[in-house]
Amino acid sequence: MMLNAIGLEKRYEGPAGDLRILRGVNLQVSRGDLAFILGRSGAGKSTLLHLLGGLDRSTKGKVEFEGTDLAALGERELAEYRSRKIGFVFQFYHLLPELTVMENVELPSRIAGKRFPGRAEELLERVGLSARSGHLPSELSGGERQRAAIARALINRPEIIFCDEPTGNLDEETQTSIQKLILDLNEEGQTFCIVTHEESFAQKGNRIYRLHDGVVQLNSTVSEGVKP
Repeated sequence: MMLNAIGLEKRYEGPAGDLRILRGVNLQVSRGDLAFILGRSGAGKSTLLHLLGGLDRSTKGKVEFEGTDLAALGERELAEYRSRKIGFVFQFYHLLPELTVMENVELPSRIAGKRFPGRAEELLERVGLSARSGHLPSELSGGERQRAAIARALINRPEIIFCDEPTGNLDEETQTSIQKLILDLNEEGQTFCIVTHEESFAQKGNRIYRLHDGVVQLNSTVSEGVKP
């Protein structure tokens, strides 16, 4: 088991009292999985993904990555986990507007102090953006920006990529293109954990978790085996 979430809870304290986002979530992802987290807006999907990726800490419960409890890591170790072990793809891309596509893709490796000669060029070719490498994000379409974000997530050879609604801001044709790219990468061995509201996309995975009001429903589908 690569990733194991046990009894995850997340609460925020405010003037109106405690706001409970997650209420005891259990979830597992194995190497090579294409895992999906489904649920309506406000169900806690993005919060869960942020806890799994070490972008936030849980109120209770734990996240284990290859047997290591993320809660036991200091801030420096947690930052290293984020930069070396995982990749993140967001709905709204989060590309730096002043950097070219190539520079955005290379940025995580520079931050991590890694050098992969030729890898950025290879990834941009893989996602169909070789001809756009010198362009700024503002000069790209939404689908091209998301492809650049996927290439950036791959640069450090992460063991798992977390995606938060990676096609939620795109037109139908571009959604299909991005979904195919993700499916192809998974077929090549890349592990994914994806938040989505798109049932048809999720059905292509081998693990599906359904969140409702911060909990995994008792009738959740967690299917293992060969992907269709």
